[in-house]
Amino acid sequence: MSDFPGVWVLKAWVLKAWVLKAWVLKAWVLKAWVLKAWVLKAWVLKVWVLKAWILRSSISLGLLAFAALAGAGTISAQDRRQNAPGEFDFYVLSLSWSPSFCEAASERGGGGRSQIQCGGRPFSFVVHGLWPQYEHGFPDYCQRPSPRLDRNIMSSMLDLMPAPGLIFAEWDKHGTCSGLGARAYFETIRKARSAVKIPEEYLQLSEPKTVAPAEIEDAFIKANPGLSSAAIAVTCDKTRLSEVRICMGKDLQFRACEEIDRRACRRDQVEMPPVRGG
Repeated sequence: MSDFPGVWVLKAWVLKAWVLKAWVLKAWVLKAWVLKAWVLKAWVLKVWVLKAWILRSSISLGLLAFAALAGAGTISAQDRRQNAPGEFDFYVLSLSWSPSFCEAASERGGGGRSQIQCGGRPFSFVVHGLWPQYEHGFPDYCQRPSPRLDRNIMSSMLDLMPAPGLIFAEWDKHGTCSGLGARAYFETIRKARSAVKIPEEYLQLSEPKTVAPAEIEDAFIKANPGLSSAAIAVTCDKTRLSEVRICMGKDLQFRACEEIDRRACRRDQVEMPPVRGG
C-alpha cells in the first residue's frame, strides 16, 4: 500500500505526457493544415494573377493587332502611292473668304502678319491652295527638302493668294505633290481659279450677311455650269464662313468628291463679314 502513491504519480505523469503529446500533435496538425491552406491560397492567388496577366496580354495583343490592321487600312487607303509626286486622283481648289480670315486674324492679334491681305486692297474670295487628293486622304510634303521657290513666282501670285508666307507653304506642302515644277504648278492654280466664277453677290459684299451653307453652294452651282453639289463643299468655323472647296480632275474639270463633301460645314447658318471697303 505504501507504493500506491508513487504509482499514482507515475500514472498521472504518463497521462500528462500523453495529453501534452496529443496537444503537440494537434497543434502540429493544425499548423500543417494552416500552412497547407496558406500554400493553397497562395497558389490560387498566383494562378489568378497569372490568368489575369495572360488575359491582359491577350487584350493588349488584340489591341495592337487591331491598331496594326487599322493602320494598314489607312496606309492602303491613303498612302498606297507613298506620296509619290504626281500620283494622285484629283485636285481641290480651296477658296477662302478673306473677310472671315482677316476678322479672325484681328481677334487673335495676328493682323500684322496678314498686312497684304488684310491691310491693302479689299478681297472677297482668295485662293488658299490647289491640293492634290487621293480618293481617301491626300499626299503632302512629297519632297523633303522641297525645291526652293523662286521669289518672282511667289510675287506673281499675290493677286490671287495675297500672303507670301501662304504661297511658300502651299508649294512645300501641296505643290511638291503635283508632279509639276513650281512655275507649272502655280500656272495650274491660276487656270483652276479662272475656271471658277465667283457669284456676283459675293464680289462686293457691303454688309454682313447670314446665310445657309447650302445657299452658298447653290449660288456657285448656278454661276458655274457643270458644277454639282457633289463637287463642292462649304467649310466654316464656329460662326463664320471659312472656305468654298471645289473638286477638279487633273484636267481641271469639275468632278465629284465624296470625302471632301463629308467634311463640309454642318451649321444651319454662317456669317459672312463684309468685304472691307465694299
